[in-house]
Amino acid sequence: MHEASRMCTVITGRVQGVGFRYFVIRNAKQLGLVGWVRNRTDGAVEIVAEGDKQDLQRLVSKLQPGPSMAWVQYVSTRWQPAEDNFVDFVIEPTAYT
Repeated sequence: MHEASRMCTVITGRVQGVGFRYFVIRNAKQLGLVGWVRNRTDGAVEIVAEGDKQDLQRLVSKLQPGPSMAWVQYVSTRWQPAEDNFVDFVIEPTAYT
């Protein structure tokens, strides 16, 4: 069994109003990941997800193309040890940055 990891990712570009959060949830759940996704007031989308690192890396690889209406400019990901405090993958309220 692999050790769980946490990824903290920020995606910039045309990523709001194009179904990006729902795209993330669908893919994260298919991979068995837990965490959250939210819009930010600066126009970015932010993700915190936990699970097997290989599955997290698979999610990151899907973020660059994103959903069909999105245009992803940049994906920034930080890796951390898992904190095991999530039970599902959900949409969080917008973060005021």
